[in-house]
Amino acid sequence: MIWENVQLAFASLVSNKMRALLTMLGIIIGIMSIITIVIIGDALTASVSDNLAALGGNNIILSVQERGPETEPGQGPGGGRPMGPGRPGGTAALSGRAPFSDDLISDRMIADMRVYFADGIQGVSLSHSLGSAEVRDGDLYANITVSGVNTDYLFANNTELLTGRFISDADLAENSMTALVSDRLAERMFPDGADPIGQHLRVYKPHIIEIYTIIGVYRYEESGFMGGTASAADRPTAFYIPLTTAMHGLIERNYSQITVIGSQNADVHELADAIQNYFNGVYANNDFWRINVINMASILDTVTGTLDMISLAIAFIAGISLLVGGIGVMNIMLVSVTERTREIGTRKALGAKNFHIRFQFVIESLIVALFGGISGMLLGVAIGGIAAGLFNAPLVISPLVIAASMLFSMAIGVFFGIYPANKAAKLDPIDALRYE
Repeated sequence: MIWENVQLAFASLVSNKMRALLTMLGIIIGIMSIITIVIIGDALTASVSDNLAALGGNNIILSVQERGPETEPGQGPGGGRPMGPGRPGGTAALSGRAPFSDDLISDRMIADMRVYFADGIQGVSLSHSLGSAEVRDGDLYANITVSGVNTDYLFANNTELLTGRFISDADLAENSMTALVSDRLAERMFPDGADPIGQHLRVYKPHIIEIYTIIGVYRYEESGFMGGTASAADRPTAFYIPLTTAMHGLIERNYSQITVIGSQNADVHELADAIQNYFNGVYANNDFWRINVINMASILDTVTGTLDMISLAIAFIAGISLLVGGIGVMNIMLVSVTERTREIGTRKALGAKNFHIRFQFVIESLIVALFGGISGMLLGVAIGGIAAGLFNAPLVISPLVIAASMLFSMAIGVFFGIYPANKAAKLDPIDALRYE
């Protein structure tokens, strides 16, 4: 009986192709919208997760921040001084003040922290930015951003070495004029394919020219969300030099931000809380500045959770169109009942029971919703794939979401097909046969 009703439903749809298509249109748009939104949301979540994971899942960021009204400053040396504006190395603060050098994180603080958390800390990433510059050799050029880094910096950022070596402790001890460059810079400056290792580069900074020796080439990876009006060729890449070379000549070598690399077996959340408590004690006597500790795992959880909630909310709104599509199915099925009143009367006169008639129209409504759901799913996957490609994000298709959307579509078809089916089943056969 099921197969017979399926055949009858197909025959009815084929005989009214345009009406069937218009009936399915609401279902198609609803399912397409839900699938597209979920795919785009999953793609963006995966892209953000990959970008944050590339920065190190075990990384903990420590930064000097001005105390807000919610923090309780201590009393003592370094706490009651007026803040001078524009101190070098300071960070932007809530009041526009900049910290003094001894408000920042010193090498001594870092050394004490490493001893205190010897089992939990794998390394400490340090950096000092020197800003933008340009590498030139005749007609060849490349834009760069110069950063002084220590050996742990490249490890913390999962920098992939293609050839040569990283910056070593010997480079730091000797303040060497060595550099780690991107593969994009190497391709631009050595278009003939020459080995860049050991080659010298002239770096043009404002009012100064410096010569560096290339010791390594790393793989440059561009973020999928990187914007800007500059072309890909003119976009600057990082030019890494030894931290001591970058900070040479500075009287104080303190830091406004550092990154702690947690050990592989360490609980990052617990370690971050412990480091926060530790520096709360270190800065207890500083009335104006404190250390804020965040970890990449928490950032990742927060960002992905937020994106998931946004996708769910938008998908819920898009699902409203499915209800509109369901109402359209009910409307057309009521029209179909009216058009086929004599057919219903004939079937009842030949012995068809009410549940036979009811089942026939429910199956027909279900077929309409099913085909609309399949069409919407295919369109949603196609549009979602195109959108993910435009965002340069990975295409993520969740079988669970596909299955749930299809089941919801079928449920809509059954729910909105029950009333027309009951109306058809309750028709009096004599009145139905007399219906013109």
